[in-house]
Amino acid sequence: MPTTQQAVLWTVAYADVFDYPLTLNEVHRYLWGLPATRKDVADILRPGRHRPLGLSHVTGNGDLPRGGYYTLPGREAIAGLRTRRERMAARLWTKAWSYAQWIARLPFVRMVALTGSLAMGNVERNADIDYLIITEPNRLWLCRACVVALTLCAARRGDTICPNYFLSENALALRERNLYTAREFAQMIPLYGLSAYQHMRACNPWVRNYLPNAKGPPDLATRMRTPDARDATLAAGHEVLKSVAEGMLRTPPFGRLEAWEMRRKLRKFNPQREFHPESGFGPDWCKGHFNDHMTRTLDAFSHRLQRLGGEGPRAWMAEAIALT
Repeated sequence: MPTTQQAVLWTVAYADVFDYPLTLNEVHRYLWGLPATRKDVADILRPGRHRPLGLSHVTGNGDLPRGGYYTLPGREAIAGLRTRRERMAARLWTKAWSYAQWIARLPFVRMVALTGSLAMGNVERNADIDYLIITEPNRLWLCRACVVALTLCAARRGDTICPNYFLSENALALRERNLYTAREFAQMIPLYGLSAYQHMRACNPWVRNYLPNAKGPPDLATRMRTPDARDATLAAGHEVLKSVAEGMLRTPPFGRLEAWEMRRKLRKFNPQREFHPESGFGPDWCKGHFNDHMTRTLDAFSHRLQRLGGEGPRAWMAEAIALT
């Protein structure tokens, strides 16, 4: 196990891959590899102690949160970058919330969660709105087709929504189990379907091995500075219409349509897996991750650790960042 000092340093180093300085609360929430109280982390980061650890503390700017940000030395400029990106994220958040409500109304949708850079408020101009969607079993591909139709409508309005990860309720235990997947999971913000979100967390207890302090969804209200920090609920009329539509779409003809749509998409997507192994497709999952982001992130993190030195037990490090 790492020491708490090492875990704090590595946590800030991981966020640095994304040009993202951390507050004290975020260092505590995403502390890598061991449980600790907020007081434990605060003691390590108190004035005078963080410098021997190899961290910089950025304060004094009126745009920064109380307590400032912690960065790697020489990376103090990313504090201003985070502030600028959060302002853009706040403007994009309204659209993300609105589209999530529309997705929630579609048949067989059981959860809509915001993922990616917007979930951390760390976006550039014209950023995508990424979603992970949980569906009822045996209708994932029909559900996906409905969501894709919505993305085309959004594109005509100049908005880019990217529902790039679908899972059915039969496949909530994630296959990739490493630091990157744990962080993405812990950063995910459920916008609809809190019960499905809680079930998904219960199906992935391994996340606690990496991030034992990251319990429950992130504090959305603080991050997005918006009053919309609540789980979307459908009006009674929408619930009735959704239930009626689902009843019709569970009939055998639509079962055959589901199978046809899945075969059609697998013929299109599976050849790309040779070049993009982070993607994956099957009856209960559609993971359209074609940018190899996980591999590039873990490589960049590993290089930072090598520059910092003192990584700790090599076997533990190898396990922590291994692609599985």
